[in-house]
Amino acid sequence: MKFESQNPFLKNKSFSETSQLDRNQVQDTILIDYDQTMTVSGTVNKTFIMLLLLVASATGIWYLGSIGYNIFPYMIAGAIVGLILVFVAAFRPQHSAIVAPGYAIFEGLFIGGISAFFEQMYPGIVIQAVGATFVTFMVCLGLYKYKIVKVNQQFRSVVIAATLAIATYYIVSWLFSMFTSFVPVHYGNSLMSIGISVFVIIIAALNLFLDFDMIEKGAAQKQPKYMEWFGAIGLMVTLVWLYVEFLRLISKLSSRD
Repeated sequence: MKFESQNPFLKNKSFSETSQLDRNQVQDTILIDYDQTMTVSGTVNKTFIMLLLLVASATGIWYLGSIGYNIFPYMIAGAIVGLILVFVAAFRPQHSAIVAPGYAIFEGLFIGGISAFFEQMYPGIVIQAVGATFVTFMVCLGLYKYKIVKVNQQFRSVVIAATLAIATYYIVSWLFSMFTSFVPVHYGNSLMSIGISVFVIIIAALNLFLDFDMIEKGAAQKQPKYMEWFGAIGLMVTLVWLYVEFLRLISKLSSRD
């Protein structure tokens, strides 16, 4: 689950073609209504709203699981609907204000379910994964803000290529494991498997830089207001990916104890 950020909706195309304001309006500052254009602060606020919705949904499904409900169907439905909404936003960014809250709620069902599963197996793992995700986000934000890491074309190309390679590997491995006795290398708690998880986490973290860059450029280009929701969805997709990978890594390390 969206890369000129290899987050499938923070693409340059989305920010420059499907939602670009009329160039004459951008050039003539008198004609720009700044209350109707994308801002970084507006995107941050909308990301926070989505995070609250996701946490509320995840908490609800976790509670249902704790009192004996079978939450697996809700978890699977959340993952599927969340993925569908991601593609809706990718192809129809003008509907992002409607899609974004729905994505957060349905993705929360998946995150809450998988978190409850891992917590039952390894008590304390969720708070560790949340903490690791938060620290990673803050470190990447600081590195980007103070220009310690600069997003240029070479950086972007390498991260995109690595992300596509990871996605391809996951899909192919899943298909082989479904129809054959093949066991993917990243399963289990071997050193190779742990190494793969570390690599994937690094690439997920590097995607945050692409997300920050796309959001900043979108605001600089005075994109329409709905692009704040669009950018927020993209950032949330990366954070969810990062959190799930931390869950997987910590579970592998814990199972070796």
